[in-house]
Amino acid sequence: MTSPREPSQAPAQEGSPPGGRSTTAGRIVRKVASAVLIVLTCVLVPVSVLTVWVHDIVLDTDRYVATVKPLASDPAIEDAARNRIVQAVDVRVDGKRATAELAAWLQSQGLPPTAARAVRGLAPQLDAAVTGAADKVATRFVRSDRFEKVWTSANRAAHTAVVHALTGKGRGAVGVDEGTVTLDVGTAVDRVKQELVDAGLTPAANIPDVNKQMVLFKSDQLKRMQSAAHALDVVGTWMPVLTVVLGAAGVFLAYGRRRALAKTALGAAGAALIVAIGLVVARHYYLDHLPPQVQSEAAAAAVFDHLLHFLRVTLRTVIVLGVVVALGAYFVGPGRGARAVRTRSEHTADSVARWADAHDIRTGRVGTWTADNRRRLTIGFLLLLALLFALWNHPTVLTVLLLVLVFLAVLAVIALVAASGRRERAAGAPVAD
Repeated sequence: MTSPREPSQAPAQEGSPPGGRSTTAGRIVRKVASAVLIVLTCVLVPVSVLTVWVHDIVLDTDRYVATVKPLASDPAIEDAARNRIVQAVDVRVDGKRATAELAAWLQSQGLPPTAARAVRGLAPQLDAAVTGAADKVATRFVRSDRFEKVWTSANRAAHTAVVHALTGKGRGAVGVDEGTVTLDVGTAVDRVKQELVDAGLTPAANIPDVNKQMVLFKSDQLKRMQSAAHALDVVGTWMPVLTVVLGAAGVFLAYGRRRALAKTALGAAGAALIVAIGLVVARHYYLDHLPPQVQSEAAAAAVFDHLLHFLRVTLRTVIVLGVVVALGAYFVGPGRGARAVRTRSEHTADSVARWADAHDIRTGRVGTWTADNRRRLTIGFLLLLALLFALWNHPTVLTVLLLVLVFLAVLAVIALVAASGRRERAAGAPVAD
């Protein structure tokens, strides 16, 4: 019997509350609140990504070492370190003074003045020989496993100072002072000095100490970025959680939740894409405005790229995840293309079920139970994958694609088992009657 109230009821909107009796003012407030929360979520997604990146760099020693370790084998860093080591050795060996002292001693021993002048003229050759020997030893050193071990050990030991580079509190191997980030190559210089002495170049033992700091990069804006990074680090633990909660609330308040979910996912992906493009622009701007203190543009580019590697990976992951969620929201909707895909999938599952039945392959009670609980199974497995993604340690684009493939495979299995169950139930219905 039809209720007398039914004809007066308008068709319920997707996601609307039962009865659809919200007042006009309440509907407006709900829509505005949903829109505000969704926009805020899209803005906070890249902020959360930046927060997690800073948080990992600052607090996770293994993560930081994994970030900077490849720099030790980067050709640009190797060349920059080799040049700085050679410069340090060259400063410590004065060929002109050494040949003058040698000529004076030889002349006091009876060497003719002409021969003494010839000895003094060997200063350029001595300088070149020392530089060549230092370059050869330094090259061999920076390209060996020893340099990587020195680099990794120094960064790990000085991690507390290194990871605070973004807060302006750097000490140890890598230091930050007034916007200038430097690397202490003192250990490498001392190793090269000892190898020169071992190679027979005994004057290298008298090399005095000089400045061993190699400027990696310098920026007047670094201090401002440090303040922002510090603020992000303070809220780093809760910012991603807050973003997810706000996004879920925005979708829940929306009257069209499926469409709201798709818009939120695409908005988050778009925001992450804007930040990724901004990083590319920032990189070009930074490299085009390097100060003269930077000794190697290639080394500065390598440092920039390696420090931001995991940030870029995370942004790409967010972009792909947003597109995947939006596509998923579309394919469960009433769109013509979505219905066509679902219909085609069901027809395929039914065809496979008929083939299995013809070959005496049946699913029995499992199939009928799956057909009755198909929606619950799908939602449950989707929530399980979402939890797995949330607990995944540093997910990547490959992680997203892998989980999507697993989900599609499970959907296919559920569809096939459910189709078999429906067929068995239909075949058994007359007997039950």
